[in-house]
Amino acid sequence: MSSNGTSESRRHIQVLIIGSGLSGLGTAIRLSQRGLTDYLVIERGADVGGTWRDNTYPGAGCDVPSHLYSYSFALNPNWSRSFSPQAEIEQYLRQVADRYGVRDKHLFDTTMTAARWIDADGRWEVDTSNGAFTADFVVSAAGVLAEPNLPDIKGISSFEGEIFHSARWNHDASLAGKKVAVIGTGSSAVQIVPSIAPQVERLDVYQRTATWVMPQLNRPYLAPERFAFRHVPGLQRMIRALIYIARETFVVTQVKFPWTGLLLEAVGRAKMWLEIRDPEKRRKVLPDHRIGCKRMLVSNKFYGALDRDNVDLVTDGIAEVRERSIVSEDGTEREVDAIVLATGFHVADSPTFNLYIGRDGRTVSEAADAEGYQMYKGTTVANFPNMFFMLGANSGLNYTSLIYVIESQINYIVDAVTTMQQRNLQSFEVKLDAQHEYNRGLAPKMARTVWVTGGCTSWFLDKHGNNSALWPDFSFRYRKLVRAFDIEAYETTAKTS
Repeated sequence: MSSNGTSESRRHIQVLIIGSGLSGLGTAIRLSQRGLTDYLVIERGADVGGTWRDNTYPGAGCDVPSHLYSYSFALNPNWSRSFSPQAEIEQYLRQVADRYGVRDKHLFDTTMTAARWIDADGRWEVDTSNGAFTADFVVSAAGVLAEPNLPDIKGISSFEGEIFHSARWNHDASLAGKKVAVIGTGSSAVQIVPSIAPQVERLDVYQRTATWVMPQLNRPYLAPERFAFRHVPGLQRMIRALIYIARETFVVTQVKFPWTGLLLEAVGRAKMWLEIRDPEKRRKVLPDHRIGCKRMLVSNKFYGALDRDNVDLVTDGIAEVRERSIVSEDGTEREVDAIVLATGFHVADSPTFNLYIGRDGRTVSEAADAEGYQMYKGTTVANFPNMFFMLGANSGLNYTSLIYVIESQINYIVDAVTTMQQRNLQSFEVKLDAQHEYNRGLAPKMARTVWVTGGCTSWFLDKHGNNSALWPDFSFRYRKLVRAFDIEAYETTAKTS
């Protein structure tokens, strides 16, 4: 008996989806469209949206062009800008859920607490805060930007002022007229800093590593443009295709010929000189690695905010946090009323990986500790039968819309479930030899990328130093790779009844 009841008391679902962000919601819609209606989405939040529901910090928005940041089957002609703000993306996802009628297939405010593969039954047992389930297939769509990474800094628990992560923004905390510290200078920080700098008394921005910041061609769409998007057949798809092609060219600078990134670096240097008057701040923000080695940031306001008289850029590192101050490693103590942790997320070490227990009794985390974070085609992994991972190892993109990969993986998953039904099969598990061969094929591609040769460390790398996050090629080649479920790469078992 499990903690949540016997097998007989569990509700059985054919496909159980964990999470309803872009991945989980898209999977639900595609399953419905294929007539696979025996599924359920469990979501710990109160609505769909995932990271776009949770990240409501000032200035939150997308750094991928709006027309590319939508499902291919649900284009949105109503984007207000070329790069969409958070609220519009959240609203878009809610509207898509309503349009395709999948809300009644969701269980909101429900947290998964454990999932175990039961070999004798050929199915998963899943415990949640809102009931217990068995499932033929589990789709882990918890998201790569779902679990905030909280820094381990001496004394941080003793801080007496407001402190919160960017993904858990406290809107009840007023920062106006306060002394504020922002820890981190990544994708969230470049949006937060310009948004709060004009209203605070003083802003200390703690930078561990300088990162290249590029211009953002962000503008509002005019009413005639939005009218055309709605009424001119094929216009929005044509624009989407052109944006996609333009974004694929970044593969040349990041993957194929990293030296060509020198042209982009020249743009980044010019941007620094034009937007930062203070030579010392300019020196601090100049990266010491090749462009693309870390995620490129886009902002037209970040450098200008750093150049303000009430903003200080601190690069000495943090020694400790005290009740009302932060002490940097050079011994300087700075009084502070509030701390914003713009410190990113757990990606390759997601806490959800501790909840999935595979065929041999190990969790995903334990298997990764022993063998490195590896998967087959970024979607399945040996020891975890009948399970799919959305945006798994080496399926992320650093230059274009992740929705392209998400939809590619959804097609693979739906084809797998359909194939299993048609062949009357109970379980599948990727062959270990196939998984190893696949990852050996990635190694030479990865070795030449700027992520390996560019001279930086980043969240792309796991604790073994391997880039387990990104796909080292054009995205259309990944789509071709997962075009159909290749059952020959899997061990399968037949249903007994």
